[in-house]
Amino acid sequence: MRRTSAWFGWTLCLCASLAVCAQDYTEDDEMILELIREDGTEPETGAEPAAEFLRCNKAAWRMPGQYLVMLRQGTHDSQVQRTIRRLQAKAARRGYLVEILQTYSGALHGFLVKMSSDVLHLAVKLPHVHYIEEDSSIFAQSAPWNLQRLLQPHGFISENGTYKPPNDGGKAEVYLMDGSIQSSHREVEGRVLITDFNNVPEEDGVRVHRQVSQCDSHGTHMAGVVSGSDSGVARGAEVNLVRVLNCQGKGTVSGALAGLAYIRATLLAHPVEAVVVLLPFVGGFSRSLNTACRDMVANGAVVITAAGNYRDDACLYSPASEPEVITVGAVNSADQLMSQGAGGTNFGRCVDLFAPGDDIVSASSDCSTCFTSRSGTSQAAAHAAGIQTPNTKKKTRQNKAICVNTINFLSLSETHRLTTPNLVAAMPSSNNTASSQWELLCRSVWSERSGVASTDKAISRCRQGEEMMGCSSYAPDGVRVGETISVSNGRMECVAYNGQAGKGVFAVARCCVIGGLQCQVHPSPEPGQDAQCVDSQHHLTGCTSRSTAELLTDSRPRHGHRNHCAVKDGVTSHAVCCHAPSLECNLLENIAADKDQVEVSCLSGWTLTDCSAISQSSAVLGPVAKGNRCRVRSATGAARAIKKKKHLTCTSL
Repeated sequence: MRRTSAWFGWTLCLCASLAVCAQDYTEDDEMILELIREDGTEPETGAEPAAEFLRCNKAAWRMPGQYLVMLRQGTHDSQVQRTIRRLQAKAARRGYLVEILQTYSGALHGFLVKMSSDVLHLAVKLPHVHYIEEDSSIFAQSAPWNLQRLLQPHGFISENGTYKPPNDGGKAEVYLMDGSIQSSHREVEGRVLITDFNNVPEEDGVRVHRQVSQCDSHGTHMAGVVSGSDSGVARGAEVNLVRVLNCQGKGTVSGALAGLAYIRATLLAHPVEAVVVLLPFVGGFSRSLNTACRDMVANGAVVITAAGNYRDDACLYSPASEPEVITVGAVNSADQLMSQGAGGTNFGRCVDLFAPGDDIVSASSDCSTCFTSRSGTSQAAAHAAGIQTPNTKKKTRQNKAICVNTINFLSLSETHRLTTPNLVAAMPSSNNTASSQWELLCRSVWSERSGVASTDKAISRCRQGEEMMGCSSYAPDGVRVGETISVSNGRMECVAYNGQAGKGVFAVARCCVIGGLQCQVHPSPEPGQDAQCVDSQHHLTGCTSRSTAELLTDSRPRHGHRNHCAVKDGVTSHAVCCHAPSLECNLLENIAADKDQVEVSCLSGWTLTDCSAISQSSAVLGPVAKGNRCRVRSATGAARAIKKKKHLTCTSL
């Protein structure tokens, strides 16, 4: 008998008025770890285990002999000094000298030390030490300027052809962590403050050509893209240079940490209304650098970073891999992924959006009136920073992007095609600026892929300032048992569960921002019973489902005044219920039979908040929300929409 199946597609749309280091060891790594293992010295306090030792995942970028010693959370400056003295004394008794280069306080408590690797086995066993990270290099992310084509602005062009953004960013300050800037250049003159901070390594090589124009080239170009009088995105923004890169565009993780600490201290002493911190560089994965960036965001700054120019997964690099920062990839004028020789823009789930980054004309340091073209994710990040400045308010992170879905991802692997956001940054519409607080902005946040054990799970979280309006799971091989929503430290987490003999699963959170948005989660009372919203002022924006066996049917939204998530026997669900001014909900549905894929798209003016699917006869790989589309393979997808009485442009992130 011929097998038949019914496919139902559901999409929730809302509308209203952004330890990789120590796994693959080299012989040198093994020697150091063996020293740590074989040393007979016990930790000074039996309650604390020996600290972790971390190394950059990019071996060529490591800086042997220079280490970041980070203390546990809750330690004080006095304990940092006590730890330093203990390390110096222990090393001296064995005939070694250690040189303290920098101490850190604030987001991180610890110090940078220059010492032999033979001393590591002593340092990891000191009290209060959480981990030791070998210092490593970071690099400016621009390809050589060999293209000569001016960027066509993604924004507003008046009748006479001039670039006219709705706001010039005059109330925002940008902290640019880069090399030198030719502050006398006509593009940035009067817009740049050269701070007194300077932490850069020596240039490589015995004979280094250190013309002033070379030292200033990257920073001057970046400042011009952000606020240049002719080439800048936000021409009223003030740029504060914090120098962490040398004349070759190279710096260190330790120097970047010191620079972030400097910015943090400056803002604590002199608070400003709107702050953007622009990091146009990447290094290998660094827990310390990610932590410092996360702290900067928690203290009210918008942190924007380059995704990297290695045609690779951005999650392997820092600070691009930090979820709390806005990570920007690069596209050309045709909204295609930037490609430069053997390299090109990084991609993957850690990228938040793309921006113009290929063949960008801006200020050249060759002379005070010169211009040049450069390409890279540094330039893309500078565009995003300029776009962000008019919209930035303290403790608010809304990044504007048009919902274009025009980037061709065919060159990427299937996983990266799914997880990379198809979003290109643009200035918000001038007629939406005044009411932007009532504009719903949503994005999909993918977790790492879980392990393959039946007990393994994956977790995805939204940024601070965002609300989770939907949660789903995706299994590339179709073996999963669903997802749930938990609450940790007051924030919702989307948790996906791997199935028996599954090959890993992803958790996908739908994270949204709008003025006054508040979301709650309500679980099923018992398996097989519907989850529902209990407050009449809250709209159902998402449903989750989890079963004890392989998931063949998902929970789905159901029409009705009680806002139910309908489930079948043995399935538990969570209803995500949200409230904000002027929100309305609607459900879109698509039904198909005997098809491998079904898709539901929100109409113009509506924003996707959740994506779910049911099937009667085959496993569901998992619904995937891309922009404003819900796509399901081997099953169907359904859609729920929230509409405002006034039509608005489709936006995402």
